[in-house]
Amino acid sequence: MRNNTPKNKQSSERKSPFWQGVIAVLPLSIAVIPWGILAGSYAIDAGLSGIEAQAMSAVLFAGSAQLVAAGMFKAGVGIGTMLVTTFFITSRHFLYSVSMRGKISNLPTRWRLILGFWLTDELFAVCGGQSNKAFNPWFAAGAGGSFYLIWNLASFVGIVAGSQFPSLNEVGLEFAVAATFIALVIPQIKSIPLLASVGVSLVVSVLLTLMQIDAALMIASIFGMVTGYMCETLLDRNSPKKHLETKSGGEQE
Repeated sequence: MRNNTPKNKQSSERKSPFWQGVIAVLPLSIAVIPWGILAGSYAIDAGLSGIEAQAMSAVLFAGSAQLVAAGMFKAGVGIGTMLVTTFFITSRHFLYSVSMRGKISNLPTRWRLILGFWLTDELFAVCGGQSNKAFNPWFAAGAGGSFYLIWNLASFVGIVAGSQFPSLNEVGLEFAVAATFIALVIPQIKSIPLLASVGVSLVVSVLLTLMQIDAALMIASIFGMVTGYMCETLLDRNSPKKHLETKSGGEQE
């Protein structure tokens, strides 16, 4: 009797990368728990019911957008303005999807839909740097699915706690938002263009916030992207390899 049947082997090949993905995203999943609690409690404080608050985490699944949407709901802002604002806040996911396109485009439709829905900052942080050859959809499913589960569980805790303690959003949990993004950004700074981009974004955002200018973060993001692009262009133009290729091409002519 054989133990190593093709079916068992196939199951093992799926489970191994799946759990590797769960472990890879676990530090970020733990770091986001206070943020999820904040999102759930803030939704309750804004006047949403428990079901509506949980549905926001399950369907929208975007921490910063959920906080902003709940605040706008509390302020009585119209649905149109709320949708447009949420769109701009989550527009960075469009860049994530473009970057991940080469890894996911050849997968079946069900995979593209699932991974597309789970494509958060955290999933991009653990999968975005992988080559197309190294990328494994089961690894991504483990990372994205476990993060989605923990986010919704944390939101549920926040909803229950927010119902019992109305001012839970005032205890300083909002620092979890900044802490999570710091944990995401710092490990990705591996080159001069990235360092320049992050530095410029930081300085511009702080200055514009102190000047009380609206959309400070969006303006700072644009400055950061332009800075990163200019640095990368200058480095490519001045690299010895580039000069060698140009010289070689001239000699061949």
